[in-house]
Amino acid sequence: MPPKFNRTRAVFVLNKIDEILAWEHGKEMERDTKFVELGRYLCEFRAGQYWRVEALKSFDDFLERRFPESRRKAYYLMSIHEHLPPQARKELKEVGWAKGIELAKLARRDGQNFDCATWLHKAADAERGVQAGGRARVDGAGDGAVGNYLFQTVPEPDAGY
Repeated sequence: MPPKFNRTRAVFVLNKIDEILAWEHGKEMERDTKFVELGRYLCEFRAGQYWRVEALKSFDDFLERRFPESRRKAYYLMSIHEHLPPQARKELKEVGWAKGIELAKLARRDGQNFDCATWLHKAADAERGVQAGGRARVDGAGDGAVGNYLFQTVPEPDAGY
């Protein structure tokens, strides 16, 4: 037998769930913004050899100390800063830093031909589909994997350059 339905309590609980999810979304956006900022400071830290302040021998020694679980993340964040134009870095809060890494890879590969606005738009559209609970893809189909589809659409570089 199902429990007695309490509409007032159900609305209260639903509002609390929505409130927490909105809070979490705000924190994720703040985190993505901070990660982009962290990438900028890591680049400056490396370029200025600021690790010497702590009497370390190299930037890698610094990363080992500050990122003991994985230095890869630090290098990814630095790559975002180094390869994406400033406007793209500002818009990463819409798509997240993980997609920013993929965008940086595309920018590095395409160089001056990188169409930043188009890729950011595709990434934002894919992200909105994920947030809506769907398995949306850039091409509008809903039957593909959410995560890397955006970047699976990129053709492989021609081996015969």
